Order: sequence, then C-alpha cells, then structure tokens
Amino acid sequence: MSNDSMGGKRPFIVACIPAYNEELTIAKVVLRARRHVDRVIVCDDGSSDMTAEIAEACGAEVIRHERNMGKGAAMQSLFRRAREVGADIMVTLDADGQHDPDEIPVLVNTMIEMGADVVIGSRFLSRETVSRVPAYRRVGNTILNVVTSVSDVMDTQSGFRAYSRRAVEGIQPTEMGFAVDSEILYKASELGFKIVEVPVGVEYRVPRPSKRGPVLHALEVLLGMVKHLSMRHPLLFYGLPGVISLLIALVSGLMLIHLFNLTRYFSLPLAMITLGCGVLGGILCSTALMLWILVSLIKEAK
Repeated sequence: MSNDSMGGKRPFIVACIPAYNEELTIAKVVLRARRHVDRVIVCDDGSSDMTAEIAEACGAEVIRHERNMGKGAAMQSLFRRAREVGADIMVTLDADGQHDPDEIPVLVNTMIEMGADVVIGSRFLSRETVSRVPAYRRVGNTILNVVTSVSDVMDTQSGFRAYSRRAVEGIQPTEMGFAVDSEILYKASELGFKIVEVPVGVEYRVPRPSKRGPVLHALEVLLGMVKHLSMRHPLLFYGLPGVISLLIALVSGLMLIHLFNLTRYFSLPLAMITLGCGVLGGILCSTALMLWILVSLIKEAK
C-alpha cells in the first residue's frame, strides 16, 4: 500500500458495520475485518439477539441503539464515531456476510492510488459477480441505479464503501432508512468529492433471507430520494408542476368563459378542472417558495 498521499504515514483505517440481529454472521465479519483495519466499530441497531455481545467478544467497539431505528440511523452513529476517533479512512460493510472483508485492501488501495474520496465496491462491474446476484435484485437495483444514480455510479445501493477523512468530515447523513446510501452519494457529489467504483465479490448464500422485501426496500429508497430532491431543489420539484397546473387552470378558465359567452352553457367539467388545477397550482407554488426561503436561510446559517 502506497502512503505517499497520506503524508508518508500509514493511514488509520476504521471498519464500520451497521448491524441488526446478525448474531449468526457478525463474528466472522468482525474477525476477518480486523485483519485489515486498525479498529472495528459495530453499530448495534436495537438487536434483540446476541449481536452486540458477540461483536464485543470478537474485539469490536460497539455503539448501541436502544431500539431499531434503521440503517440510516446506524450510519449516522458510525460517521459520527469515525470523526471522533480521527479515521483517515472509513470502510463500511454489511454485517450479514454479503461482503468479503478480505477485499477491504482493494478499496483502500484504490482510494490511496487514485486520490478518491469515496470508493464503492460494485457488484455490477464483473460478469462473474453479476451472475451471483439474484434476478429480482438485479432488476430492482437497475431501476434504483437509474433513478438515483450520481456521477455514473453503477451500484448506488452497495454498502461496501471506503470514505476518505475529507468525506467522513464533510458528509452528514440524515436519512433514517435504506435511502441513506443514495443520500450519501448525492451529498458527496454536491461537495465535489471524487467517486470511483471497483469490482468486488458478493455472497447471497447467507443463513437467512433479507429482513425486508425488495419491494419495500425499493419504495423506501425512492421515497427517500423524492424527499431529498424536493428539499434540495424546491423551485424545480414543486414550482414547475405548480406553474404547469396554473397554466392549465388559465387555459381551461378561458375556454369556460368563451364557451359560456357563445352558448350560455356553463361547463361543469371545465369549471372543476379550472378550480382544481388553480388550487393545486397555488399550493405547489406556495410550497416551493416557502421551502426555497427555508433552505436558503438554513444554508446562510451554516
């Protein structure tokens, strides 16, 4: 591993693992991760099993949530702790055994050699790895990648990533659920961080299936991105549809007046379209303006 970009010293590497009821796999993940990092930190997100106790027994530092709050909440705690301990590189990986901890050096070396801020272990850069991904997951991830893609990233939902100190200090996750992975990429892109992908393996033959179905997972990610985009670009997200609705109301209103003048017939459908689009347009435009002012004030405060 080259240390030139780290000022000639060996980087302090921390592995961060969000975990929820992973007592069957957490020991293997922690022990194998410890071979390649200086510290392993596990966030036990309200597990009802022995996840936390096993992780501690295997040498990991454990952050405990009293109740299950979601992957995003766990990532928030892990980012915060990585900043506190002064990590030069933070590597995140899942606790269920999907990711191979022995591939941590692949991400770390890529980060150092390419001067990247975020390195993503991608499941879709290797044909061999793609063939291991179940068909429903490939379809679901393809859709999510198209909707949430940032900087031409092919695997926006991969939890196997490496972050530089600059990224750890600059990115503040706020999403509570699975949308956090996409949110982090959006924020990294907005901050001008360099994002690269490297091919990694993946193993889906875990002792038990995913805790959340793919449909619910996808809906949570999509709704999270809708919320994120609406707050980041309120004039575009709410204002544009609002203006279109007001234009429709104007056109239908003029048609209503013109028809009444010609025939003395009052068209109820046109009246309903005019009223409905007018009210909707007014609400959307008002929402866009208020959110834009609020976001501007928050940015000024920061």
